[in-house]
Amino acid sequence: MKKLVKIVSAALIAVAVPNAAAFAQSQPITLEGDVKVVKQVIEEGGETRTELVEPDRAVPGDKLIFGTNYTNTGSVAVDDFVMTNPLPKAVRLAPEADPALVVSVDGGNTWGLLSELVVALAEGGSRAAVHSDVTHIRWTLDRVEPGETGRLEYPAIIR
Repeated sequence: MKKLVKIVSAALIAVAVPNAAAFAQSQPITLEGDVKVVKQVIEEGGETRTELVEPDRAVPGDKLIFGTNYTNTGSVAVDDFVMTNPLPKAVRLAPEADPALVVSVDGGNTWGLLSELVVALAEGGSRAAVHSDVTHIRWTLDRVEPGETGRLEYPAIIR
């Protein structure tokens, strides 16, 4: 079981970091992705605090935060910058994800709010899409000024 956890964790790290760059449009914007495991830590007084830690151990059901830091390294503003981030197959979008996220449930062919999307059924017909159907997330930044930095992130749960 420990070996499987390490393999899954390594795969999540490998997928999280390069994908954002591979799916961003060609602009003078640098991207750096990361993934953290959300852990609840109980302090001496019994209070609980949330901590984001490196994913050296992660198991099904663990919550993760996938993030991408961006910086406009150019000398001009970039308008309508689009970044698409595929979700690794080992995770599903967490229920507490921002309902305003633009997502795809069909591999990036159709985009919209999760509440507006449907999934085609193999036997015919369709059903409302749910968090576990999400395959990609897309952000569009209206304008990124020279030197501007920011962070885009989404919560996920290991399947």
